[in-house]
Amino acid sequence: MLNSLNSFSVVFLAALALMIALRLWLGLRQITHILRHRDAVPPQFADRVSIYAHQKAADYSVTRTRFGRLGLAVEVAVLLAFTFGGGLQLLHDFWSARLDGLSYGVALIVSVMTISGLIDLPLSLYTQFVIEERFGFNRMTLRLFFSDLAKQLALGLIIGIPVLLAVLWLMTQMGANWWLYVWLFWCGFNLLILFIYPAWIAPLFNKFTPLEDDALKQRIEALLNRCGFASSGLFVMDGSKRSAHGNAYFTGFGKTKRIVFFDTLLGRLQPEEVEAVLAHELGHFRHRHIVKRIVLIFAMTLLLLFALGQLMLTDWFFAGLGVNAGGAHNTAMALILFFLTVPVFTFLATPLASLLSRRHEYEADRYAADHASAADLVQALVKLYEDNAATLTPDPLHSLFYDSHPPAALRIARLTAST
Repeated sequence: MLNSLNSFSVVFLAALALMIALRLWLGLRQITHILRHRDAVPPQFADRVSIYAHQKAADYSVTRTRFGRLGLAVEVAVLLAFTFGGGLQLLHDFWSARLDGLSYGVALIVSVMTISGLIDLPLSLYTQFVIEERFGFNRMTLRLFFSDLAKQLALGLIIGIPVLLAVLWLMTQMGANWWLYVWLFWCGFNLLILFIYPAWIAPLFNKFTPLEDDALKQRIEALLNRCGFASSGLFVMDGSKRSAHGNAYFTGFGKTKRIVFFDTLLGRLQPEEVEAVLAHELGHFRHRHIVKRIVLIFAMTLLLLFALGQLMLTDWFFAGLGVNAGGAHNTAMALILFFLTVPVFTFLATPLASLLSRRHEYEADRYAADHASAADLVQALVKLYEDNAATLTPDPLHSLFYDSHPPAALRIARLTAST
C-alpha cells in the first residue's frame, strides 16, 4: 500500500502527525501542571475546598488524561488500519461482490461503524468500571451498561438506517448539487430530533419525574417569570443510577422545552444555589447560545458537504487514502473516507470552538448574576467542581485549547467581582 502514496497521502500523514504531536504535548503539559500543584489548594479556594477533594480532582484529571493517550493510540491505529492498512478496501471487496446500490452502501458504512464500536467498547468499559469506579463516580451496573448499548443499537437501526438510505439516495439521484439536498435533509432531521428527543428518546434511558419540592418549585417559577421563560415543565432525572456527577439543563424547543435537574445535583445544592445554576442555564437561552451553535454547526456542515462533493470527483482522494473502490461512483466510500479524515484536518480549529464556548459561559454567568445571586452561583460552582472532581489547576494552554468552560479561578473571580 505504501507504493501507492500520492501527494494527498503525504499531506494527510503530515496533518495526522501534527495532530498526534499536539495532543500528546498538550496532555503532557496538563499532567505536569496538575501534579506540580497537587499538594496545595489554590489560595482563592483554600476556605472552600479541602486538600482531599483537591488531590482527588488532580488524580482524577491526571488518570483520565493518561488514559486518553491509549485512546489516541487506538484511534490512530484504527484510522490507519482502515485506510493505508487496507481495511476499507477489504470491506469494499467483500460487499461489492455480494451487494450493489444502496444496499452495498449501507452494508459498507454499518460494517465500519460496527468494527469501530467493537474496538471502542473495551475502552468505554474501562472508563466506566475502572476509572469512574476508582474515584467513586460509577453507579452503573454491567447489566445497565449493556442495556443502554442495546437501546442505542436499536435506535441506530430504527432511525439511522433510514437516514443513511436517504442520504445515499440523494447523493446518487440529485446530480452535481446533491450536497445541498443532503444538507437540507440533514438540517431538517436534526431539528426534528431536537423536538422529539425530550419526550420520546430521553425517557428510553432515564426516568423523568415532575419536581415535587414545592418551595423549590415556587422559587424556580418566580425566576422563570422574571426571565420571561416559558417551560413545559420542571423535571428531575435519575442520573444517580449511572453516575454521581451532577448537572442541570434545558432541552427542546417550543412547546417541548423542559428544564431537567439531575437528582444528584438537587441532593447536593441548596435551593438558592439551584436557582443560581438554573439562572445560568437560562442565560444560555436568553443569549440564544444554542441557536447560535446550531447555526454554526449547520454552516460548517454545508461547507464540509460541499467539499466532499468536490473531493469525491477526484481519483487522488480515494487513492491517497489507500482505496480503489470505483472512484466518484462510490458515494458510500467517499462518505466514510471524508468523515474519517475530517477530524485530522479540523483539529487545529478546536481552540476556536473552545473560545466561543467559554465566551458563552461568561455571558451566561453575567446573566445569572443579574437575575439571581452571584454569590450563590459561586458557592454552587465550587460544590460542582468538588463533586465532579474537576481540577482547579489546569494547564493554561491545555485549557485554552480544549476547555469549553473557563478555568474555575477565572470564572469565579469574575463572579466575585460582580457582587
